[in-house]
Amino acid sequence: MTTINKLFIANRAEIALRIVRTARRMGIATVVPMHSQDQFGPALAEADETVEVFGTPAVAAWLDIPGMIRAAIESGCDAIHPGYGFLSENAAFAKAVKDAGLIFVGPPAPVIELMGDKITARRFAVTQGMPVTPSADEAEDPATFEKRALTVGFPLLVKGAAGGGGKGMQIARCAEDLAHAISVARSESQRYFGDGRLFAERFVEQPRHIEVQVFGDTQGNVIHLGERECSIQRRFQKLVEESPAPKLPDGLRERICTAAVQLAAAAKYVNAGTVECIVSPDGEFFFLEMNTRLQVEHPVTEMVTGLDLVELQLRVAQGEPLPLSQGDVQFSGHAIECRILAEDADAGFVPDTGKVLLLGAPTGPGVRFDCGVTQGAPVTADFDSLLAKLVVHGADRALAISRMRSALADTAMLGVTINNDFLSRVLHHPAFARGDTDTGFLERHKADLAPVAFTDDERQLMLAVAASAAPDMSATRIPEPYASMGAWRN
Repeated sequence: MTTINKLFIANRAEIALRIVRTARRMGIATVVPMHSQDQFGPALAEADETVEVFGTPAVAAWLDIPGMIRAAIESGCDAIHPGYGFLSENAAFAKAVKDAGLIFVGPPAPVIELMGDKITARRFAVTQGMPVTPSADEAEDPATFEKRALTVGFPLLVKGAAGGGGKGMQIARCAEDLAHAISVARSESQRYFGDGRLFAERFVEQPRHIEVQVFGDTQGNVIHLGERECSIQRRFQKLVEESPAPKLPDGLRERICTAAVQLAAAAKYVNAGTVECIVSPDGEFFFLEMNTRLQVEHPVTEMVTGLDLVELQLRVAQGEPLPLSQGDVQFSGHAIECRILAEDADAGFVPDTGKVLLLGAPTGPGVRFDCGVTQGAPVTADFDSLLAKLVVHGADRALAISRMRSALADTAMLGVTINNDFLSRVLHHPAFARGDTDTGFLERHKADLAPVAFTDDERQLMLAVAASAAPDMSATRIPEPYASMGAWRN
């Protein structure tokens, strides 16, 4: 086994802070990159060291493989954790990290090449007997890609071969939409992941989005940590995630989780990964993709299992075996996560920018707030609009929903528009309370989710009241839920 003594976190904002805190608890020193356009993240204040990185636009710094590795080496690190997004699913990065003599906290490069690439992952899934939707692969013949995509049938989903998080995905409902969908998907994939390769697959209408958290170690052990429901989405980006998935028949749940473990084991998967599937209204499930990294929504799994997934990642990266078998995994209660975004959900989910003049964080039994901004920090268009993750746990789904409704009401931010009011309306919708969710939920209930009409003065007054009632974070550290995993499960 190899001991990680100093960890370079090739990421930023809330996920960088998340990793810093677990690493510190494990006695591992941390280094976090700092860009001139990104100097206010809480991870920068809590890491043992920071190192300046360069790029124009700012996001380019986190996509600079030589730059990230050079910063890690010069700061004396012996391992790199990629977080999620950016280079987290880039096989060339994983290989370069290893070639530099550093530990990559994630799967080996060949596994990322196989499973982190959506095209090769689909091909591999077919060899393992997992059902997939009809598709066309650009790489087979770029000159005929559009023509072959037309034969798949509509609606059609055009996707980037790399990346995730809803980026690089466009739907075409007719032939006239296809060229535009290809252009936009390629541009987004290139911008966010440095890879413009595409494929197209048949889009299943109103499916549920179910994913399974898997974990593998270097000894060949692979287990799952349950499934998550991620069907509440806008523009293919998840907004609300929960575990366990409501109204999922036990037999179907078992088949999906078993298939996910078998697929990961066949791929000789190591470290944290997520096998994503869609479930049709008639109960069929199809392999969608595999994310060869930690997911944004990993806290809901931590809430119901009491496990620190980042700690497991670091221990597996050091060569340790998984500390538990499948039979040892225990599930308790229900967890829900809402993504707090800098956007105006009532104006077409338009991203917002500004300065965080006041930040009020929710607290209470079963509440966890993973925040990536601090009071006084600018919110710019340089990065993704995700500001924080609000997660709750309850003994059952009804209690979790109740706690999330209260927590969303207690979340306040002045200076930047956030989507907590919209999320609150989702959580209050009767269909959500019943567990009747699918990826068409927001569009189908669009009228019900529209805001009550308030004047600007009324809205500002409500924000001020909410902010005054919520804890002021200007002089306090962001609450740390990782010191005693499971402590929030009240």
